[in-house]
Amino acid sequence: MLRIEVKPEILRWCRERAGVDFGTLVERFPKYAEWESGQFRPTLKQLERLATEVHAPIGYFFLKEPIEEPIPIPDFRTTGGKTSERPSLELLDVIDVCRRRQDWYREFALSEGEDPVPYIGTSKTTSDVETVAANIRAALNFDLDDRRDFRSWRTALRHLIESADALGVLVTVSGIVGSNTRRKLDPEEFRGFALVDDHAPLVFINGADTRAAQMFTLAHELAHLWLGKSAISDSRPDSQHENAVEQWCNCVAAEILAPLEILRLEYDRVRSNTNAVTVLSHRFRVSTLVILRRILDAGGLTQRQFQDAYETEWARLKTNLKRKGENSGLLRTERTGRRFAQAIVTSTLEGKTSFTESFQLLGLRKTSSFDSLAQILGISN
Repeated sequence: MLRIEVKPEILRWCRERAGVDFGTLVERFPKYAEWESGQFRPTLKQLERLATEVHAPIGYFFLKEPIEEPIPIPDFRTTGGKTSERPSLELLDVIDVCRRRQDWYREFALSEGEDPVPYIGTSKTTSDVETVAANIRAALNFDLDDRRDFRSWRTALRHLIESADALGVLVTVSGIVGSNTRRKLDPEEFRGFALVDDHAPLVFINGADTRAAQMFTLAHELAHLWLGKSAISDSRPDSQHENAVEQWCNCVAAEILAPLEILRLEYDRVRSNTNAVTVLSHRFRVSTLVILRRILDAGGLTQRQFQDAYETEWARLKTNLKRKGENSGLLRTERTGRRFAQAIVTSTLEGKTSFTESFQLLGLRKTSSFDSLAQILGISN
């Protein structure tokens, strides 16, 4: 039986980059300890199984030494004011999935004669925050009068996603890599990213985060598109960034969601109310986290008061992170983005895209799942 020579340091690197425990691999591959020590060699079939287990291309096992895998877009994440550590494999893979979807959609848009999305790269960090935010609100139909019909800020978030989609933005909300529920994303590592393209601009929102935080992330990443700068972010309403791009995007995001001039007037009217934050959250149809940030901006809280109130509210929201009553079909379209899903399902049924490529990009394995998605989207063969 042919056995393959693999350097022990390569096996160790593949295991560590995937975050898989040594003992777990020993349980699944009885000879794994001997492989990693160099005392025994695996067969090709065993390597193929191992590649699946550690989410690595099988070609990695034939490398002479480990390789660097930098994030392929500007990284503006910070942890305690410092640049974040090495990205997880889940983060790298979800960016790769989104870039492949973006590439596919760009070709589709060009073949269909779609016009470029007009807003991409129309602003600069020197642009007036209030003016840019007002333009984005208008484009998204998210002025205060537009929000009166929303039952809650959660409904408003749904509207923002749908409006961005209608503008031509591929909006994806997912807490896992592709459709693999075992590969969960960590919101403490990143909250979202933007991939700029004139025909296929894409925003990814970490669906493992609270819905409250997702609203700010969406607004922040849309600001990145208006700026024309791809980036990965971990911004929250309480973020303090030294980076000029992140500062600007945070300010625009806050202004999109709760215009400061109006917030000041509304806050003066209700500030004596012990439930002022909740009242304003309902008035603006945004999360309480955003309202706290804007009260700070309006001078209604000291930095210390804001931080204490924010951490308390953040802890409360995290305990309620479990979503109840959400339709699995809606979640499925969120994971790929409705615009992308409609385009590729239609293209596949028209015979322009192979089922193999379609299944890979949608993260599907069964024809029945594809048929179900087509039905959810209202597309018939």
